[in-house]
Amino acid sequence: MTIISLLLLASLLPHLTFTARVNVGIVNGKEAKPHSRPYMVSVQMKDQHICGGFLISDRFVMTAAHCRNRTQALTVVLGAHDLRLMNENSVRIKVESYYTHPQYTSESFHNDILLLRLEKNAQLNHNIKPISIPMKEGDIEADSVCSIAGWGFLETNGKQSDHLMETNVKVMNNKKCESKWGKEEFSASLMMCVYGEGGSCNGDSGGPLVCGDTAVGVTSFGDRYICNSPERPEVYTKISAYLPWIKSITGNGSSAILADEIKYF
Repeated sequence: MTIISLLLLASLLPHLTFTARVNVGIVNGKEAKPHSRPYMVSVQMKDQHICGGFLISDRFVMTAAHCRNRTQALTVVLGAHDLRLMNENSVRIKVESYYTHPQYTSESFHNDILLLRLEKNAQLNHNIKPISIPMKEGDIEADSVCSIAGWGFLETNGKQSDHLMETNVKVMNNKKCESKWGKEEFSASLMMCVYGEGGSCNGDSGGPLVCGDTAVGVTSFGDRYICNSPERPEVYTKISAYLPWIKSITGNGSSAILADEIKYF
């Protein structure tokens, strides 16, 4: 394979068929204002951060399918800023059910999307709130300014961040992204790319690409050897391509929150 997970450590997910880079966090970013992104979730295995995620309702977290090790149970931490501090601002909840997209396989990053049904409803407050997802399928206009966040590596071969980091990125034209990755790796109907001074790194997989107040993408993959590569733009699973599947799982009781405020073309 020519692509690898952005934010997973190979030692934590030995079942994967690819080798993850040994690095973590948002590159060339800044520390987020504590609890300014109350939808952000730390997806953890054995109480260790392995991926990002985001709350889309009081019962469901969205993340990347490649974040799941089928032999290990996952938990999620909501309302956190500094992962070293488990206090009244954050809460850990077990995952009750896993919904990997039925067409996802570990052989590629197509359909790299996973829904986690929590063991109990999250108690929403100032620090824990869902984020909207799109109401309809469509592409975000190229060069739109969006943002990403995570607890991943701060640089290639660097160290993981305990604090939530963030940076702005721009959406890349699909044709340009396809020319960078090739048609086998990149699907314009299912994926989107971004570029910018900052970007994701190992440990940021599963986190949201946010445009306006809406999560439009799930952090999926990037360059094998370098975070935020100028030659290999970061790729995100396009949420709007999966709306029927998402709705079929979340249902009406704990349904995902939808928004129609993003500019499409």
